[in-house]
Amino acid sequence: MSTPSPFVHLHVHSHYSLLQGLPKVPALVKRAKEYEMDTLAITDYGSMYGCIEFYKTCKKEGIKPIIGVDAYMAFRGMEQKDHGIDNKRYPFTLLAENHEGYQNLMKLVTQSHVKGFYYRPRMDKELLRKYSAGLIC
Repeated sequence: MSTPSPFVHLHVHSHYSLLQGLPKVPALVKRAKEYEMDTLAITDYGSMYGCIEFYKTCKKEGIKPIIGVDAYMAFRGMEQKDHGIDNKRYPFTLLAENHEGYQNLMKLVTQSHVKGFYYRPRMDKELLRKYSAGLIC
C-alpha cells in the first residue's frame, strides 16, 4: 500500500448544505478512501446536521474526521435585522481543533440559528470571541 495523500480537504460541503452541496457523506468518505486520504473535513453551510454521520463513517473507514462549519459573520450585530443592511454577511470557515472546539462550534451554530438568523444563520464577533477556544478560523 502506498503512503497516504498529503492533501487534506478542509472545505467540504455535503448534501446537508442545502442547495449548496450534492455528495452524501458515505460517498465523500468512500472517495477520500479511494484517493488514500487519511484525513477529511466537513464544513457545511451554517449547519452541523451531518457531523455525527460523517464522524462515524470516517472512523469506520480509518479516516481522521475534522468537524467544521462554513459560518456567516453578520455585517453589524447578529441580532440586528434591517433590510438592505443586515442581509449582507461574510462567509468564513471554522474547524474544531479538539473536543472543546467541537462544543463551541455547536454553541455558535445554535446561536446563529436562534438569535442571528436573518436570511441565513449569522453570528457576530462578540459571540465568536466568547466561544473561540479550540477553533481554527
